[in-house]
Amino acid sequence: MQNCAGVPVLRFCLSMSEESDKSSSLCCVILAAGLGTRMKSDLPKVLHPLCGLPLLEHVLRAVGDAGCARTVVVVSPQAQLAIAGLVGERAAIAVQPQALGTAHALRCAHDLAVGATDVLVASGDTPLVRAETLRALVTARRQIGAAVALLTFYAEQPAGLGRILRDPHSGEVEAIIEEVDCTPEQAQIHEVNAGTYCFDGSWLWSALEQVQPNSRKGEYFLTDLIALARQQHRTVHALLTRDPEEGLGVNTRVDLARAEAALRRRINERHMLNGVTLVDPDTTYISPEVQIGADTVILPGTHLQGKTRIGRKCEIGPNTLIVDSVIGDRVRITYSVIRDSQMDDDSDAGPFAHIRANARIGAHVHIGNFAEVKNSALGAGTKMGHFSYLGDATVGAQVNIGAGTITCNYDGKDKHPTRIGEGAFIGSDTMLVAPVEVGAGAKTGAGAVVTRDVPPRTLVVGVPARVVRALDDAEQA
Repeated sequence: MQNCAGVPVLRFCLSMSEESDKSSSLCCVILAAGLGTRMKSDLPKVLHPLCGLPLLEHVLRAVGDAGCARTVVVVSPQAQLAIAGLVGERAAIAVQPQALGTAHALRCAHDLAVGATDVLVASGDTPLVRAETLRALVTARRQIGAAVALLTFYAEQPAGLGRILRDPHSGEVEAIIEEVDCTPEQAQIHEVNAGTYCFDGSWLWSALEQVQPNSRKGEYFLTDLIALARQQHRTVHALLTRDPEEGLGVNTRVDLARAEAALRRRINERHMLNGVTLVDPDTTYISPEVQIGADTVILPGTHLQGKTRIGRKCEIGPNTLIVDSVIGDRVRITYSVIRDSQMDDDSDAGPFAHIRANARIGAHVHIGNFAEVKNSALGAGTKMGHFSYLGDATVGAQVNIGAGTITCNYDGKDKHPTRIGEGAFIGSDTMLVAPVEVGAGAKTGAGAVVTRDVPPRTLVVGVPARVVRALDDAEQA
């Protein structure tokens, strides 16, 4: 086999020393050097998003949760920098200089993986494999003492997949036969290769050197190690997963859509089993990192993305988008968009509200229809009427924001703040020309254009707004 000597290898601040790396018992190598030409994209295949995270990120998390002491990702020169940016300090990067097959790719990881008693090999484009399955594969290899344990699954339509050839008498795995090499009888086999392996580290590297190039493509294939192990009278163990989706590889955007649907079902089922009601799971889209409290109801057409956290007994949707936001308990959000913001307990928004860019909505706050809040904090119990906009504002508790109220926070060059004190009453169609402050308990008349600070407990009206009188206790909002 072609040696990878001289191939550039990047090390990214691994938390352990080189010597302790070599003594680690389990190393994972993720093969991510495929060019992904069938995706027809400038983006490396393993960086295409699946439920909001790159394909490779799903595999990285699975191998991390499986207990790998160190991880190596094998990449192509073209994708080296992009993938290294995703991987960061979680793994080392090895470069496969030429696309010469999976066995050659694994050989390129030798210097970073050598010394491990077990070498777990996963594919960067097989994102649905579970951590518990990887752990089971490692455990099976160790208990049996096999040269290799491989993951297999039954496929109703095995076209394009490597068939598992077993001895007809003992049932032991003899080889993996690629479809192009299958006889008509072998093509009818439905047990197929998932492309995930655990190798005996003391056997693997010398065995890789014995793999011969494929006569058609001149590439070196990992699947040839199965027959090689059998020729050497070494044990080969196949771990059959009952979930065929774990073996779903992504080679085209059609495959990506199938994987998206499968992962969505898996995520949605997890939330439902944890006490969340999804009225229509088929139209509910939840990213892997989202957290949802028990007894919350998610209505159809809802998208929950990023690191969103939703509390208990909420009602979200229908047709609502929440991204990277924190939602308290008993919150109701209808036909609205929430981004990078927080809504505290017992607040509500919508229909058709837009809350974004570091907005903080206090407890028991009401955000009406077609209202927008940006980079603002609303105190507890405040009511914001429909068709209003608050930007760069700090609003006290128990404030009434009348319909059509606008904070004019941008002067064409800079953004300016607005401050509204506790218990103030902002009349409909008020324009607050920032920077400006409305004192506690003050009121503005309908249509007022406020260009100067309003003292506490004062009524202002007009264009520009002027002080009419001080307010007595009976006139407080």
